[in-house]
Amino acid sequence: MRKDLKIGDQAPAFQTTAVGGEYGAGKIVSLSDFQGQTVVLYFYPKDDTPGCTTQACGLRDAWKDFAGKAAVFGVSIDPAKSHEKFIDKYSLPFPLLSDAEQKIVADYGVWVEKSMYGKTSMGTERSTFVIGPDGKINAIFRKVKPDQHAGLVLAAL
Repeated sequence: MRKDLKIGDQAPAFQTTAVGGEYGAGKIVSLSDFQGQTVVLYFYPKDDTPGCTTQACGLRDAWKDFAGKAAVFGVSIDPAKSHEKFIDKYSLPFPLLSDAEQKIVADYGVWVEKSMYGKTSMGTERSTFVIGPDGKINAIFRKVKPDQHAGLVLAAL
């Protein structure tokens, strides 16, 4: 069941493995670790697919503009090993969170029914949440176009 989070809602807590950036091959992180900081959680369907690569590389290419503004994390249901390969292949400077148990995608309401070529399946909706230093959601971008993502997020910071 989709949760409809709104701007001003308390961001759902999470604890999972972060890979890449300062976390290297993996370290457990929680939303509470970033209390007092702005956090960007961008949810994407799958590592190393065309749209997800465009989205990640857009953030990579604008990375200097994000410096000091927010802790940025990509989130997908891919395992940590897949994230490592994706980060290495495209030199991504930010960490990715592994949500293999699909808990975070469910809590943020982005695990949805999708339809492609007449076939329906469950998957991650490409969505981004900007969480303020107080832990409340400041901005939500749903069904984000991969090539416009970095600009939308920067404008919200």
